[in-house]
Amino acid sequence: MSCKPQCSLNHLPTPCARQSAPFRIPAEFLYLVLLLVEGAPFSNFSSSPGRQQKIGIMVGFKATDVPPTATVKFLGAGTAACIADLITFPLDTAKVRLQIQGEKQGAVRAAASVQYRGVLGTILTMARTEGPRSLYNGLVAGLQRQMSFASVRIGLYDSVKQFYTKGSEHAGIGSRLLAGSTTGALAVAVAQPTDVVKVRFQAQARAGGGQRYQSTVDAYKTIAREEGFRGLWKGTSPNIARNAIVNCAELVTYDLIKDALLKANLMTDDLPCHFTSAFGAGFCTTIIASPVDVVKTRYMNSALGQYSSAGQCALTMLQKEGPRAFYKGFMPSFLRLGSWNVVMFVTYEQLKRALMAACTSREAPF
Repeated sequence: MSCKPQCSLNHLPTPCARQSAPFRIPAEFLYLVLLLVEGAPFSNFSSSPGRQQKIGIMVGFKATDVPPTATVKFLGAGTAACIADLITFPLDTAKVRLQIQGEKQGAVRAAASVQYRGVLGTILTMARTEGPRSLYNGLVAGLQRQMSFASVRIGLYDSVKQFYTKGSEHAGIGSRLLAGSTTGALAVAVAQPTDVVKVRFQAQARAGGGQRYQSTVDAYKTIAREEGFRGLWKGTSPNIARNAIVNCAELVTYDLIKDALLKANLMTDDLPCHFTSAFGAGFCTTIIASPVDVVKTRYMNSALGQYSSAGQCALTMLQKEGPRAFYKGFMPSFLRLGSWNVVMFVTYEQLKRALMAACTSREAPF
């Protein structure tokens, strides 16, 4: 009997004899998470061996193809994105430092006074001059951003895609791009203030001179007081453009690569397939989104009145630093996006399967 794995981000695979040895999630952990997701009383928890055996079902095997609930998708996307951020945050900080480097001087002078050189050099320089903790400047705001941002742009992707295809199982490239743009733009509308604070923290150097902000709360208050409410939404336009592009490149590329691998029977819907698809999505996203990302970072980090608009910021970069300025920090961007995509998508896929497996086991009779 043939096995046709589902290609949707939010669908579970059908059983297949060719699947590799599955990964086991502790039964107690799955059930406690499920209780939180569904809001069930903890008194329903049974520690009987039979119950634990049902809950500890092997990840990747599913008797019925039940799509995850909206709560599972939101929780899974936000949690997976936070885990990915925790692991890759130093690369993101290095990327920001390289992107803003030289913004107050021309290309010739900037080349003569480079403070950071390369990804590893930037990380080592920051650790030496500002301490290792500087690599995690803005982490709190970053996690706040991911819980609100990733939950929307990733968790809603399949739902919006189905809306544009009017429930059809076949989704063309146009529908996928439209869904990616929609959820990416919507996520920015929700999480923009957290992104502004994250970038400001990552950009400020502790060595030499005073810090602009002492804490995350202080950053929100200071920006609102000095720049007004609009200051927290600074760079919304380039950020919407950037995240619409990133979401399309990231989610749609992941979707298409995974779909192609499964249809060609090169891989089964398991860890190697998720890893390969996520890595390819990260590379494509970096190439497409890097120019917009640099402009967004420069504009969001700029002092009040430095740039009149994101377009003027881009034009100033082009005139003073040349076209190559739009790809500053490309290597840390790729390392960060590539590793972030791998961690996030693999975690997201496995977390959804674990939660839905636990849900099915919980609903099944003893």
